[in-house]
Amino acid sequence: MEPIFLTPYFRSKIWGGRKLETIFNYDIPDGKVGEAWVISGYKDDASTATNGELKGKSLRSIYQENPELFGNPKSKEFPLLVKFLDANDDLSVQVHPDDDYAEKVENDRGKTESWYVLQADPGSYLIYGHTAKTRAELADMINKGQWDKLLRKVPVKAGDFFYVPAGTIHALTKGIMVIETQQSSDVTYRLYDYDRIDDKTGQKRDLHTEKSIDVTTVPHVDPKLNGKIEQDQDAQITTLVAPPVSPHFYLWQIDLNGEWRTGLNEHPYLLVTVIDGSGQLETESDSYQLKKGTNLIIPNQMKKFTFTGKMKMVISAPGNDE
Repeated sequence: MEPIFLTPYFRSKIWGGRKLETIFNYDIPDGKVGEAWVISGYKDDASTATNGELKGKSLRSIYQENPELFGNPKSKEFPLLVKFLDANDDLSVQVHPDDDYAEKVENDRGKTESWYVLQADPGSYLIYGHTAKTRAELADMINKGQWDKLLRKVPVKAGDFFYVPAGTIHALTKGIMVIETQQSSDVTYRLYDYDRIDDKTGQKRDLHTEKSIDVTTVPHVDPKLNGKIEQDQDAQITTLVAPPVSPHFYLWQIDLNGEWRTGLNEHPYLLVTVIDGSGQLETESDSYQLKKGTNLIIPNQMKKFTFTGKMKMVISAPGNDE
């Protein structure tokens, strides 16, 4: 059995830029490209396999037609989504619903996500959370447009990590690039958009004020992350988030300088993205070159494997509820 290498699905955005081309050498479309969905099985926005017998197939169809590669999961849809975001301008201030609300209102799953910061201009900040103590106060501040009073601004630098549970008001701002790991969902409620005009329509973009008020967690509470760091052979493993804090996914940062012999352990499969450096993935039968921007899935049949080289990776696995 071999790993499943994937090519991204790209999305143009009003706030996007060209860094996905210059940093990762991706062949991106013309214009403002904000997102590379590098490991995606989401509807028509799925990544595509680039190697082996599955070459040319979407991850969505691979997941549905070959459940044994993923440990015969109960979920009918690939549960996770990994993407790079290039914020060449401020993103709209958003909030996402949880699974219950999204299923009832949008016929979709909710959206809990996370950000590992790859780059941030000096003085950069995120919008993360709010100051309202009650839902009535939240609604009042929103309706009065008291954004500076309502929104929490958090300084940010490369290497920072943020867990963004459903119900958290949030936004990236200009000059930040992240790798985002999230539930496979595109349900987004736009709360505030700086009164911008969309280049294509000439109109302000739609807001979802009432739904945003409905789903926002009040009051905001920062999640408690343990950030456990372990050394395993030549790999430093940082646990960024895991159940029970994050029921939907496990997420690790791997700093490798040498060799790391490892395996799936208790996980049905792993999602791997190389965010810096280069190296190899060694299996029982073959060796695969890895470089910055490489994305792959280690399927259920690959129980043991070895990473070698000098590189930084972000690795995730589905949570216990998937």
